Amino acid sequence: MLTHLRSTARSAAIFAFLLCAAPLALFAQNTRYVISIGDHPDVVGLRINFRDSDLRRVDGVNLTLWAPYEPARGRVRGLAFGLPVTGAEDISGVATGVFGVRAGRNITGIAIAPIGAGAGNRIKGIGFGGIGLGAGGDVQGLMGGGIGIGAGGNAKGIVVVGIGAGIGGSATGLVLGGIGAGAGGDFRGIGAGGIGMGIGGDMRGIAMGGVGVGVGGNARGLLMRGVGAGIGGNFRGIAAGGVGVGVGGDMTGILLGGVGAGVGGTMHGMAIGGLGVGAANIEGVAIGGFGVGGLNVHGFTATAGLLRIEPDGRFRGFSVNALGSMIKGTQNGVVIGLVNYARSVNGLQIGLINIIDSATSHRVLPFFNWQD
Repeated sequence: MLTHLRSTARSAAIFAFLLCAAPLALFAQNTRYVISIGDHPDVVGLRINFRDSDLRRVDGVNLTLWAPYEPARGRVRGLAFGLPVTGAEDISGVATGVFGVRAGRNITGIAIAPIGAGAGNRIKGIGFGGIGLGAGGDVQGLMGGGIGIGAGGNAKGIVVVGIGAGIGGSATGLVLGGIGAGAGGDFRGIGAGGIGMGIGGDMRGIAMGGVGVGVGGNARGLLMRGVGAGIGGNFRGIAAGGVGVGVGGDMTGILLGGVGAGVGGTMHGMAIGGLGVGAANIEGVAIGGFGVGGLNVHGFTATAGLLRIEPDGRFRGFSVNALGSMIKGTQNGVVIGLVNYARSVNGLQIGLINIIDSATSHRVLPFFNWQD
C-alpha cells in the first residue's frame, strides 16, 4: 500500500512538472530574452543579425548590418540601428543607420540617417535624411532633408529641406525649401522657396518665393515673391511681387506689383502697380504707373497715364490722371486729367480738354465740364 502511494505521488509530481514546463519551454522557444544573435523572429532585449528575413517582433534593440529582405517584416519597438542599413515593416522609437533607414509601412518616433530615411506609408515624429527623406503617405512632426523631402500624402508640422520639398497632398505648418516647395493640395501655415512655391489647392497663411508663388485655388494671408505670383481663385490678404501679381477670382486686401497687378474678378482694397492696375471691378484704391482700367471702378484712382473704363462700365469716385481719362460709360464723381472723355457725366471733369459725348449744350469745354 505504501509503495503504491509513493508511486502515485511520483507520477503526480512528474505530471505537474511536465504541465508547467511545457508552456515554459514553448515560450522560451518562441521568444529570446536579453541577447540574441542571428535571425530569430521574436526577441526582447538586444538582437544582432546580418539581414532580417522573417522578423516578427523586437522590443529593445535591433542591430543589423544590411536592409531586410523584401518585403520588410515585423515590428521594432525601441532602437533600430543599422551598420550600415536597417529596416522593418514598422519601427516605433529611434531608427538610425550609417547609410539609411527604411520601413515598409510606418516610422513613429525619431528617424535619422546621414544618407536617407524612408517609409512606405507614414513618418511621424522627427525625421532627417542627409540626402533626403521620403514617405509614401503622410509626414507629421519635424522633418529635414539635405537635398529633398517627398511625401505622397499630407504633411503636418515643420518641413525644412536644402533644395526642395514636394507634398502630394495638403500641407499644414512650416515648409521651407532652399530652391522650392510644392503641395498638390491645400496649404495652411508658412511656406517659402528660394525660387518659388506652388500650391495646387487653397492657401491660408504666408507664402514666399524668390521668383514666384502660384496658388491653384483660393488664397488668404500674405504672399511675397521676387518676380511674380499667380492665384487661380480668390485672394484675401497682402500680395507683393517684384514684377507682378495676378488673381483669377476676387481679391480683398492689398496687391503690390513692381510692374503690374491684375484681378479677374472684383478687387476690394488697394492695388498698386509700377506700370498699371487692372480688374473687372475695383472697389477701393488703385494706383498705376501708366494706367488704371476696369469695367466698374468705385473709389480713388491715380496714374501718370490714363484711366480707362470699358464700354457700358461705370466710374464712381475721385480720379487724378496726368494724361487723362477714357470713360466709355458713365462717370459719377470728379476726374482730373489733361484730356478727359466720358460718354455721360454726373459730376465734374477738370482738365485742358473735357469731352462729354452725350452732352447737348457743351459737349467739349476747356478747364471744366459737366452735364446738365
